Amino acid sequence: MEVSGDKRFRILSCIDGSDESYRGLHYAARLGGGVDADIILLYVRAVDQDMRSGGLQPRVFRENLLDWGLDLPGIKYLKKGREDLAELGIMSDHWTERAVHVDRQGDPLGDNSIEYTNRAGKKIVLKLIVAPDIVEGILEECESNEYDLLILGASERWRPGRRKSFWDPAVAEKVVARAPCSVIVARELKENYGHLICTNGSEHAIDVARKDAILASRCQCPISLISVVPEGESEATAMEALTRTREAIEAEDVVVEEILPRVGDTVEEIVKAGARYSVIVIAPSEIRPKWWLLETDIAYQVMEHAHNSVMIVR
Repeated sequence: MEVSGDKRFRILSCIDGSDESYRGLHYAARLGGGVDADIILLYVRAVDQDMRSGGLQPRVFRENLLDWGLDLPGIKYLKKGREDLAELGIMSDHWTERAVHVDRQGDPLGDNSIEYTNRAGKKIVLKLIVAPDIVEGILEECESNEYDLLILGASERWRPGRRKSFWDPAVAEKVVARAPCSVIVARELKENYGHLICTNGSEHAIDVARKDAILASRCQCPISLISVVPEGESEATAMEALTRTREAIEAEDVVVEEILPRVGDTVEEIVKAGARYSVIVIAPSEIRPKWWLLETDIAYQVMEHAHNSVMIVR
């Protein structure tokens, strides 16, 4: 781990050069703007993918990874991420710099990172790692280090005549299913529109709502709650779930702006209401029977059909 000592809030922001990944990074900067938060930018490349060193010795190339100005995807995307953070004021004071290298068998350049630390101990880390598979690379990084939140951009649906983006839709789905921490899948991520937290009033849902409310309060993001009951049930059931959840959140000194009781199809109602918010927040099912499939879980259906960003909370 790059960080030791007191527990810190750690955000892993996956960068692939897409607009969505940089929108996700900007949101990471807002959530992780405090001195107790670290932001790690990650680019995962295939073994020896586009890492020709132009005749430079690998050691010299690594030592000057961000200074050569070589037009290599991982390097230029991470450099842009660093520049964006500087423009946002995240890296405005004095930072020390440390380079870290880890050999990877079968790849001449291995894993490389640049770690920046300011006087308060806050860290910004640029990581360029190699893996046989993008999903495995992201998950290995998550499992090797303790992250509180992972943010990755959702790719657009495949359309004729459009180049497929770096993150295949299946990548986000696989990462969400296996990640040990909460995940935001960024899609048209806009700031200042708040979090819409889904709840059914269960202890599990209330714990998830409380956890996200505390996170959202880090950046003064407005919080709203939604509860959906099926057709034929009383709206009062939804109101009861919302009231219990609201009380639990406000016990943490976090204000709930509005509550939305709804009757109808759960996924449809959440997706429709969620379009007005920056992020829809939902937890995967707590109980998974033997026949459970990813596609049957309400949380993953919301992630699939939402028009905006979705956060799967763990």
